[in-house]
Amino acid sequence: MPESALAGTPALVPVLENHRFDEAALRRHLAGRLPGFEGAVAIRQFQGGQSNPTFHVATDAGDYVLRKKPPGKLLPSAHAVEREYRVMRALEGSGVPVPAMRWLCEDAAVIGTPFFLMDHVPGRIFPDRVMRSGDPAERAAIYADLARVLAALHAVDWRAAGLGDFGKPEGYMARQVARWTKQWHAAQVEEMPEMEKLAEWLPRHLPADDETTLAHGDFRLGNVIIHPTEPRVVAVLDWELATLGHPLADLGYACLTYHMPPGPSGATGLLGEDFAASGIPDQESFVAEYAQAAGRPVPRDLDVFIIFSMFRLASIVAGVWKRALDGNAADPRAIGYRDRYRGMAEGGWAIAQRLS
Repeated sequence: MPESALAGTPALVPVLENHRFDEAALRRHLAGRLPGFEGAVAIRQFQGGQSNPTFHVATDAGDYVLRKKPPGKLLPSAHAVEREYRVMRALEGSGVPVPAMRWLCEDAAVIGTPFFLMDHVPGRIFPDRVMRSGDPAERAAIYADLARVLAALHAVDWRAAGLGDFGKPEGYMARQVARWTKQWHAAQVEEMPEMEKLAEWLPRHLPADDETTLAHGDFRLGNVIIHPTEPRVVAVLDWELATLGHPLADLGYACLTYHMPPGPSGATGLLGEDFAASGIPDQESFVAEYAQAAGRPVPRDLDVFIIFSMFRLASIVAGVWKRALDGNAADPRAIGYRDRYRGMAEGGWAIAQRLS
């Protein structure tokens, strides 16, 4: 069975037909470079995920995780596994937990696309944005650690970490709005008025103050590994959107779940949540946890960053839906993502209208 009875255990499935690659070529390339590739190698794919296909690689010397670009024609600047590898390599030994990086191959001729390998980190992954397993005390502790780790990321000295050229240190928000407007138009297959309205509204309402930290770009529960038995984060994953950016954009994105309704699984969003009963902090409490850990005041203009995050995520999901229509999405369930991106755009525009 692909789904595990143990909550949080990542589901592994046979490699999807549209993501198969030459496993023998991989073994030949890595033999003598990494332990274990001279012998038997078993490769399975992690179920879910909509961006870079990710695979569990079992060898006699230990387990690795392989992450590669998807096949097919890709949107400009998307699926940057090389940047993922670089930032995680730079963060090793910092206050931000990341897997150990082992190998980067930028030569697409080896298995069809660039890829990298990292150590497999045992633990629990909860792909939804909301944690429903465990008891209220465990949920509260995990969300508190999410806030702590995000603050630790924003405290990293990115220059000392060798990431001074990882992005432009000024004008992040204006560039991001322009980038995701362009990405939306590249992914667009239908009319969506709210996306066009947000693309016009955001440049006129961006905050004047500018900050620069290392920004993850997709920081949420589903992109971290939780310790197998303890309520703490042991690895942060999925760094393809990382850059030098505004820390409140990361915080606003982490707060998206408070503005999303519960989905079919009951775990997509937190609108209408009984926070006291669930142990999950409300947005005000989560933001306060972050601010305390970061040693900064509670931000007063977070709504604009939340609206931007909804616009950006809608652009991303629209791209996922387009890849599904083209037949090369990482998860076949993405064919149903049309309503997701449209709902996100509508929700962002509703908040923008209230602010205006």
